[in-house]
Amino acid sequence: MPSNKIPVESLVLKVAQQLRDMLVEGLIEPGAKLNERELAEACDVSRTPLREAIRMLAAEGLVALLPNRGAIAVQLSEIDTAHTFEVIAGLEALSGELAAQRITDTEITEIKALNLEMHAAFLRQDLPGYYRLNAQIHAAINLAARNPVLRQTYQQVNARLQALRFRSNQDTEKWREALLEHDAMVDALERRDGPALSRILTTHLNTKRDVVLGQIRSTPVKASDTLQEPECHE
Repeated sequence: MPSNKIPVESLVLKVAQQLRDMLVEGLIEPGAKLNERELAEACDVSRTPLREAIRMLAAEGLVALLPNRGAIAVQLSEIDTAHTFEVIAGLEALSGELAAQRITDTEITEIKALNLEMHAAFLRQDLPGYYRLNAQIHAAINLAARNPVLRQTYQQVNARLQALRFRSNQDTEKWREALLEHDAMVDALERRDGPALSRILTTHLNTKRDVVLGQIRSTPVKASDTLQEPECHE
């Protein structure tokens, strides 16, 4: 178990991030029950901080706390997914419009560096690494909009889609297309072209939506999906 020197609050935040990564990368499948014993062992913590972390994820809408069943990884329906992508596309478009007006040269340089790292992750076929960089770029654009209400709303809505956005890049050709769209985003940011960046982000999110909905439609739903317990890894 972890050292008592680690502040409880910091430990809970660390465990919550570990669980988010498991959910995003499919180590905990949508609809699966969160097995506290296995997760506590995987995260090397006691059940107390684990349960606090799970409650954090429930507040974010990533897991559902069900009576007599415990915590279940949220599985969005096709219609919920479509509606959520409509909202996130609008939020990202607004983020791009405002960021182009308010971003600093230093922030642009940082985003360009992240984009170069993302290209390297693509060449290595490192999907988890690529996705973390991808998420950092989108978050940086949202942050550069300098609108705290927009940021909070974006974080809440985007949290529900992380696992689906991750899986949308598993097709190599779609992945390559997404990479080129990020190059266009960086170019629009450098030119401070808000309308162009807004259009690129809208197209980017709509493409993600179409890929994700196609994956949902092509995946048969099994009755056991909402009952299985995840195999946990570090």
